[in-house]
Amino acid sequence: MWKIGSVTLANNLILGPMAGVTDLPFRLLCKEQGAGLLCMEMVSAKGIYYRNRNTEQLLSVDEREHPVSLQLFGSDPVLMGEIVRRIEERPFDIVDLNMGCPVPKIVNNGEGSALMKDPLLAGKVIEAMAKATKKPVTVKIRKGFDEAHVNAPEIAHIAEESGAAAVAVHGRTREQYYSGRADWEIIRKVKERVRIPVIGNGDLKDPEDVIRMGRETGCDAFMIARGAQGNPWIFRRMQTFFETGELPPAPELDEIIAMIQRHARMLCDFKGERIGMREMRKHAAWYTTGLRGASELRRSINRVETIDGMEELLYAWKEGRVFLDNPNALE
Repeated sequence: MWKIGSVTLANNLILGPMAGVTDLPFRLLCKEQGAGLLCMEMVSAKGIYYRNRNTEQLLSVDEREHPVSLQLFGSDPVLMGEIVRRIEERPFDIVDLNMGCPVPKIVNNGEGSALMKDPLLAGKVIEAMAKATKKPVTVKIRKGFDEAHVNAPEIAHIAEESGAAAVAVHGRTREQYYSGRADWEIIRKVKERVRIPVIGNGDLKDPEDVIRMGRETGCDAFMIARGAQGNPWIFRRMQTFFETGELPPAPELDEIIAMIQRHARMLCDFKGERIGMREMRKHAAWYTTGLRGASELRRSINRVETIDGMEELLYAWKEGRVFLDNPNALE
């Protein structure tokens, strides 16, 4: 166990926030597989302020999730403080400031990773949030905005001085988005600069990656984001590896199919069948990457509108029956 401020976590494996991915159903699946902290999809502070109708669903928390972190994005210290006060009684455990999102529409508003270009403003935002809540405030940053402005250690120090309880560091610049290799050396430099817990993020795909990041950076915890896409088992496998030194085998086909079916049902229960099935398409692609006949299966699932239809395709895929565009795909 370890702590972020006053919040105790069962372990130091964290599901990273991903827009359009870490919704309630996926978070619950990762929790069942052993994630120590769940991070919600990022939420616009302005969306909460103006009561955007799509924002409420993003704020949904299930009692089975705890501990769970709510991530906000915004750049106005007054607004951010007001929103944190407004949502104080909602059932999340930690509030996080997004300073890593690279998407142009966010950056062009001076939010997300754009805040890394203005350390003074970033400090004011963090301070306003920390003063507005009794819950721990954390910050997710990148290496820097671009290679000419690598300032993660400076930003982390400002975050600490402004009241942040922990900082997560993605070892890529905004300019890189998610390409190239993550620079873990910057995580080590951040760890050397601050006293608050440092969470390493970037290129964590298997337990060996986590062990290596810990050894090379000294970070306190590990944030797994894209490595969990279609792979909620990663948390269970990592935890077992830490406890026993043995890496459990990857899930068998039956377990993968069962997880796809369960994930789809949970999504449809939460968002309705029409939206749930459309959103399930990307998850199905991630779950089946690298498996025999997967590309043909994905093309078929992309045309399916119902859970029953998807389950029929999965059953036929498992049985090796010919039903896809390519009659030879499953032979």
